[in-house]
Amino acid sequence: MDIAERYIRLAHAIDAHSDGFIDGYAGPAEWAVREAREPHALQDAAAALLDEVAGVADEARRAWLTVQGRAMHTMTRLLAGEALPYADEVRGLYDIEPRRADEGELRAALAELDAALPGSGTLLERDEALRARVAVPRDDILRVADPILNELRTRVQAQFGLPAGENFQIGLVQDKPWSGYNWPLGNLQSRIDINTDLPVLLPALPDLMAHEGYPGHHTEHATKEQRLVRERGWHEHAIQLINAPECVVSEGIAVNALRAVMPREEVEAWLTGDLAAVAGLDPDDVRAFLAASRAREGLRGVSGEAAMRLHADGQSEAEVLAFLQAHVPASEARARQSLRFISQPNFRAYIFTYSVGGDLVRGALKRGGAEEYARLLREPVTPGQLRAAGTAEG
Repeated sequence: MDIAERYIRLAHAIDAHSDGFIDGYAGPAEWAVREAREPHALQDAAAALLDEVAGVADEARRAWLTVQGRAMHTMTRLLAGEALPYADEVRGLYDIEPRRADEGELRAALAELDAALPGSGTLLERDEALRARVAVPRDDILRVADPILNELRTRVQAQFGLPAGENFQIGLVQDKPWSGYNWPLGNLQSRIDINTDLPVLLPALPDLMAHEGYPGHHTEHATKEQRLVRERGWHEHAIQLINAPECVVSEGIAVNALRAVMPREEVEAWLTGDLAAVAGLDPDDVRAFLAASRAREGLRGVSGEAAMRLHADGQSEAEVLAFLQAHVPASEARARQSLRFISQPNFRAYIFTYSVGGDLVRGALKRGGAEEYARLLREPVTPGQLRAAGTAEG
């Protein structure tokens, strides 16, 4: 049996126990058998897969399949009822170290945010008031997103190239734990969903469209389908797994997607100029939100810390909710949305892919610029390889 077929069949068998483990699949239908094999048998199959991977000739393919296979083995251990410490779960699934936040740094970032927010009232009241002023009405979201996507696609085509025939559909959804999602559909196609449970803010739209579309998830999936599956015959890239190291690199690509095609100063000029006009918003409000966003960058570790408190420290949901409300800062609705995400079985360890993956790819961009970003879009790369490159550079 071909190594890719063995990999894909095992992934479907794991998905039969853990629905959602497979994020997208576009390979041969006859390999997509969701047979509910006994977890210990799956563990043996994952170990056998790793033994076979060791004999793969191509070094890049072998390295990528090795870390993916280790993650699948970790999943089978969890399915078999093994109680792994939360930090070991993160390491085993994603090949990264979970991070704790420094409370002193969080307090400093909150003080900076407090100084940046205009108006009167508490920090939360001013933050919520500013958010309301830069929110895009639900019926306008797709209209405002359209020129953003057109500009991003034009830049990505010119800078990195796009496979002929790639495309995606975009729609609005509700009752989801995330703000946006890209569903790989195969045949160079995706579906992008924007969740409207919470207000969608204009200053966040370019980043969201870059993250999910150009040059983020959709671009990566379509490019790798063309180059790795169609051209090289590496059919393991016809499937995307949600609990595996590939997500660290994929989220790192997506977190850095906007900065890969547009400098921050240009993004801010775009938002306070043409995009504010398209959305019918006051540019001064957008400008104030952007200033507050710079202060908010120091709070990026809050979600990971909340996950550690919930899953490693054993704090109650009420305690973690209070931590989120105090440190984001956030309304109860926004804090509950964050808590919902880190409580989901498939996402409980996933939260670190954004921060760690973002930093790994940011470092790669500093080292190699657009050429390195293009390589990440086209080639299989592991978190460990990005770490090693950063260590060697340092």
